[in-house]
Amino acid sequence: MDFQAGQIVSLEHGDIKLYAEVIQVVVSRQLCWVRPLLLVNFTQEPPLLTDLRDTSDLLWSVNLFQPALDTEVISFLSQVLAQEPKPGQTSVAKQQFNHFIHHIWQAQKGGLGIGH
Repeated sequence: MDFQAGQIVSLEHGDIKLYAEVIQVVVSRQLCWVRPLLLVNFTQEPPLLTDLRDTSDLLWSVNLFQPALDTEVISFLSQVLAQEPKPGQTSVAKQQFNHFIHHIWQAQKGGLGIGH
């Protein structure tokens, strides 16, 4: 993928999608450095949004990211930006983010035959 800094990308696993801003693409290692923005859980209506702007950056395989459509991201981001952060929300967001990344890692590890 030919991503540019500032571009919004998504990483999907099951019914959950991570939206993140590209900081840099490390072409030589096929990695994408992204800053998480939000996690969207589509298992319910309306989708559950988790603000990830205070979580850690992520360095992940560039091949797993997809370009995000502006139309889908803008509506989600506007909802998150309109809310005031609640006390304790950051730690919950970090837990959900870590849980999501762990599931993707397990899926990739299983798909690559590592650890079997």
